[in-house]
Amino acid sequence: MLTYKDTAIVFREIPDEVTLAINIAGCPVHCPDCHSKHLWKNDGVVLDLYELDHLIKNNPGVTCVSLMGGDNDVQAVHTLLHFVKTNYDLKTSWWSGRENIPDCEFLSVLDYLKLGPYIKEKGGLDSKETNQKLYKVVAKDTEVSPVVGFNDDGDEAYLSGRYYELEDITNKLWRNEQFS
Repeated sequence: MLTYKDTAIVFREIPDEVTLAINIAGCPVHCPDCHSKHLWKNDGVVLDLYELDHLIKNNPGVTCVSLMGGDNDVQAVHTLLHFVKTNYDLKTSWWSGRENIPDCEFLSVLDYLKLGPYIKEKGGLDSKETNQKLYKVVAKDTEVSPVVGFNDDGDEAYLSGRYYELEDITNKLWRNEQFS
């Protein structure tokens, strides 16, 4: 079961999208120097399908729904994002502190995926030195037999006749030093 602390309409976390960001509580990653330590404690409002539906309906004009966290219950993340993909014409995103995708089935419910814990010395996603990555998930139909798995680099996956490529778009979030 997931709970969330708050929501916001954001314009920077997912390039070219008006995003409903839902800040999930109960983060198990506990990055040193975390800017969201209030999300470590597992409390807040229960985020089930009814609550998610309510949040989406009360935020018209969004083009993307992003679960910011949820590493404590990845099956619930998958269920919620699957609900969005099957009931709304919206993009989906998951911001995770994990370094890898739990399984390639996740790619079927994602348009964007952020991976990696925050490491202060490397900076956040707006830093060219960051260890974190933001990916655009590109799905393509393929004639490949229904194999499930990742390639050796971990940036491509096959799942039931679909091919998924992770396009690194982290650079779209880097600060432009000219304007900083």
